[in-house]
Amino acid sequence: MRRRSFLKRLGLGSLALGGTLATVETAQAADQRFNWKLVTAWQPNFPVFMDGVNRFAQDVKRMSRGQLNILVFAGGELVPALQTFDAVSQGTVEMGHGAAYYWAGKEPAAQFFTAVPFGMNAQGMNAWLYAGDGLKLWREVYARHHLIPLPMGNTGVQMGGWFRKPIRSLADLKGVKMRIPGLGGKVIAKTGVNPVLLPGGEIYTALERGTIDAAEWVGPYHDLRLGLHRAAKYYYYPGWHEPGPALELIINDKAWKSLPVHLQAIVENAAAANNLWMLAEFEAKNVEALQTLQQEHKINLLEFPADVIETLRRLTKQTLDEEAAKDATFRKVYAAYQQFSTRDVAWHGVSESAYARIMK
Repeated sequence: MRRRSFLKRLGLGSLALGGTLATVETAQAADQRFNWKLVTAWQPNFPVFMDGVNRFAQDVKRMSRGQLNILVFAGGELVPALQTFDAVSQGTVEMGHGAAYYWAGKEPAAQFFTAVPFGMNAQGMNAWLYAGDGLKLWREVYARHHLIPLPMGNTGVQMGGWFRKPIRSLADLKGVKMRIPGLGGKVIAKTGVNPVLLPGGEIYTALERGTIDAAEWVGPYHDLRLGLHRAAKYYYYPGWHEPGPALELIINDKAWKSLPVHLQAIVENAAAANNLWMLAEFEAKNVEALQTLQQEHKINLLEFPADVIETLRRLTKQTLDEEAAKDATFRKVYAAYQQFSTRDVAWHGVSESAYARIMK
């Protein structure tokens, strides 16, 4: 009996000691402060994009009561804009914000996590990433780069671009020099267009001087701010090449693992909140900007001819199949994206798309 009593007391003592250690560790995690840097692919004061990133940092600071402070840098302020991926991957900084298709040269499959021509819109992308296997695949693809990705922002359906001359048929695209990146550029090149890569700050001058004949940027709000309506007369829709471009928050995996779980939860929820906020901002501001472009600037708002759209659709399938043949990871993500997208399109046929057809 004395032996059992001794062992019982020993067990209780061990439990008490374990509880004390756990309490100490929890208190230490609550007291630890983190000061992180976040670099972006966006120029300073870039509306909505930089607004969303700054809003995210403020939300994290408030929710964590100052335990995690994030200092935000625009592209070029700490590292060049298109070195965001490398800076976070290498651990030079803890966080970054950009668009996954910017890193296609390093990871071709990354393009699926921004936009695919004739692919899913913002609603479909969010469904795939949050409720399907999209985010899981994204993290698998980025794991070898030591990155944790999270969705944070979406522009919604973009515009098809500004053209100095009207596009009445497929023949009018031949020889056109157009600023258009990503998979869209590869697709439209097959029609005879010469795709040109230019940063946003150089588009207006190139279009106004005739260095390029056409350019796509973001949507009415940003196009109006850039003054593209003064450099080209014809504004085409829809944005077949970027139907719902998702933006990304990327986190260095070592830095991520250093965060207590409650701070990880704060980061995830702040990113999700700003994913919604940025999409809402784009929707509201594009509505107003398109009205201004039409009523005040009398632009020519035109839909791409049917033969152009159908040809681009066919060439998109051809381009994706060619890219899949070159890279196993691209092929894997393509299959998963296509499977989800097919079901999503079928649902939209009797929901969103069907409703759009009856709207007045």
